[in-house]
Amino acid sequence: MERKINKREKECEEKHSNSEGSEQDKDYKTSLITLNVGGYLYITQKQTLTKYPDSFLEGIINGKIMCPFDADGHYFIDRDGLLFRHILNFLRNGELLLPEGFRENQLLAQEADFFRLKVLSDAVKSRWEKEQLASRETTFLEITDSHDRSQGLRIFCNAPDFIAKIKSRIVLVSKSRLDGFPEEFSVSSNIIQFKYFIKSENGTRLVLKEDNTFVCTLETLKFEAIMMALKCGFRLLTSLDCSKGSIVHSDALHFIK
Repeated sequence: MERKINKREKECEEKHSNSEGSEQDKDYKTSLITLNVGGYLYITQKQTLTKYPDSFLEGIINGKIMCPFDADGHYFIDRDGLLFRHILNFLRNGELLLPEGFRENQLLAQEADFFRLKVLSDAVKSRWEKEQLASRETTFLEITDSHDRSQGLRIFCNAPDFIAKIKSRIVLVSKSRLDGFPEEFSVSSNIIQFKYFIKSENGTRLVLKEDNTFVCTLETLKFEAIMMALKCGFRLLTSLDCSKGSIVHSDALHFIK
């Protein structure tokens, strides 16, 4: 008799446990929301979409805003499906995190306004304004003779990251050919100074050692800078010293996007 009662109690406990498990599974499944945004499917949690009260997504989830469904029963939102990735990441992270080189600030700001996410809209517009301000500021790199700054090359550009790219390229090549930085070679924020500029029939050579080891000629440096600029989408506005005639013989290059 006692054995039968224990068996029955065990069956009841298992049934209750299975019932609790199924309820938890049900709650978890109902907390997952699938959105069809412009043909792109996104799956996320209900709490993510309702993070900001009075937003468009919070209104849909809580039944304040009517939203159509697609053929599979998912909420359908007729907006930019690719850009919605950044909207969702903002809801998840609580901050604006965009990939390097992102250039669709205006479109993303419009999407943020549509979804009634003022915090995101303000963050995107602030980022956009900073980029526009930076693009108007001209940055330069000066490669000169430490004894005579009239000798050398100046590169001007309205994109600081491009100037940094050219600078790192020169430093990389110099390191590889010189086994480090000898005292004849100094680098500062916007200036690279070589101790010796030796002019020869092959052009101005940046000579750094008594054994005539050199980095490159200035002409080679100019050509490489121009090719790098063109590959990055810049155009050569003009050489700032047109009296030299050919670009190869100019003392400065000016790039702009």
